[in-house]
Amino acid sequence: MRQVVLDTETTGLEVSQGHRIIEIGCVEIVDRKLTGRHYHQYIKPERAIDQGALEVHGITEEFLADKPVFARIADEFLAFIDGAELVIHNAPFDVGFIDHELSKLSKKPKSIANSCQIVDTLALARNKHPGQRNNLDALCKRYMVDNSQRDLHGALLDAEILADVYLVMTGGQVNLNINDKKKLLEIFKE
Repeated sequence: MRQVVLDTETTGLEVSQGHRIIEIGCVEIVDRKLTGRHYHQYIKPERAIDQGALEVHGITEEFLADKPVFARIADEFLAFIDGAELVIHNAPFDVGFIDHELSKLSKKPKSIANSCQIVDTLALARNKHPGQRNNLDALCKRYMVDNSQRDLHGALLDAEILADVYLVMTGGQVNLNINDKKKLLEIFKE
């Protein structure tokens, strides 16, 4: 089974206010193993970035000035996710933005759900841990996933972290690396 863990960063919170995607990060999982394949792209949004969004991800309009617009990267992005099950934290948010970008293009699917199944890890976490915090940072702490590199949000880094959280939350990865084995042994000794 092929899954793609996906995250986006945007100019703001509301598609209805014309906000756009500025970064897409995807990490591939095949048969519950990280393959090392990923897709990452910054995107020129052709609009201003809200101050609140800038404080979350730190991506500036100046940095994005020479990046391609979504229409230029759409084919490559769609080819990477084609036929995969998408794993997304708070899927309605990211899917809404992707669908909004697709709606601006001719000859493209108007909804990502037409070509991919979608798993919402926020919904999974809420079902598993009702009444608890279930944002990505809380899940990292709960499942002992290292997110110490995460000062600001970034689509590829967040997708990599979410991939680790998802694998642990849904039954673990078959092959742990040596550092993970040492950490587990230390936990069980306590």
